[in-house]
Amino acid sequence: MDVRTWSTDAIRPSLRLDYWVGAICDAFLEMDCDSRARDSFEGHLARVAAGELSFHQVRAQTQDVFRTRRGIARSNHHPYYLIAQRHHGWHVRQDGRLLQLRAGDVALVDASRCYELHFPEAFEVMSIQLPRHFVGRWLANAEAPGARVVPRDAGWGAPLSALCLQLARDPASAGHYPAELLSDHFGALLAAALEPHVPGTPAADLAARAHDWLHEHFAASGVVAASAARDLGVSVRSLHRAFAARGATFAGTLRALRIDEAKRQLAQPRLSHVATAEIARR
Repeated sequence: MDVRTWSTDAIRPSLRLDYWVGAICDAFLEMDCDSRARDSFEGHLARVAAGELSFHQVRAQTQDVFRTRRGIARSNHHPYYLIAQRHHGWHVRQDGRLLQLRAGDVALVDASRCYELHFPEAFEVMSIQLPRHFVGRWLANAEAPGARVVPRDAGWGAPLSALCLQLARDPASAGHYPAELLSDHFGALLAAALEPHVPGTPAADLAARAHDWLHEHFAASGVVAASAARDLGVSVRSLHRAFAARGATFAGTLRALRIDEAKRQLAQPRLSHVATAEIARR
C-alpha cells in the first residue's frame, strides 16, 4: 500500500494557499484553486494507492477548484473522480450543468473535460481516482456529458455512499482488502447505481449460475469476479449486474459463503482441536 500526505501545518500562513494548489496538483492532476479563507487557510490531504484505484481524503477550508483547458492540456492522464462529501452540501459544474449535492451524495466527474467544484464551507471529502479504462469497463455510457450524481438514499447509491464515507473517515482502510476485490466492489456499485439493471433481461439465470460457481470455488484463494466471469463466459460487468438485480454483490456473496463455512467448521466436534486461526486461514 502506497500512502502519501500533504499538510499546511508547517507552512507560513501567507504561503499556505499557494502550497495547497501545488499539493492538489501533485496528488491529483493540474487544477487551479482559490479560497475566501486565503489569509487563514488550512488543508490536509492523504492519498492511498490500492491497485488501480487511488483514494484521496481531503480536509480543508472553503474553496473553489477549477479544471481548465490549460490544465487539461498540461496533464498526462485524464481519469475520472468519484467524490463524496461527509458533512455539508457542495456544487459541481461541468458541460454547462450546475449540480447541487447533499452531504453523502456521490458525483462522478470526468477529468478530460473542464469542471468546477465549489465547497462553500469547510469540508471532508473522499475523492477516488478511477482510470478511464476502469470506468469504461463498468459503464456502457462512460462518456455521457456532465457530472453524474448518485443520490445517497436511492437504490445502490446508499451502499456506494456508505463505502465512500467510511473511506473518508479512514482512508488507510482501503489497504486492508485485496486491491482487485475492492476495485471490483466499487465498479459493481458504480454500475448498479448509474446504469441499473433493466427488467426482462436474463440476469436471474446468470446470478443463479454465478452463485453455483461461488459455491464450488469460495474456499480457493484469489477468488475474484474476473475468474468467475471467464468461467461463465460473460463480461465482468454483466456478472455484477446480475448480482445487483438480486440486491446482492459478488464480494458480499463470497464473504457470506466463507463465513457460513467457518461457522459450520467451528460447530463440528471433530474439529474442536483445530485453532480458530487455522479455520480462518482455510
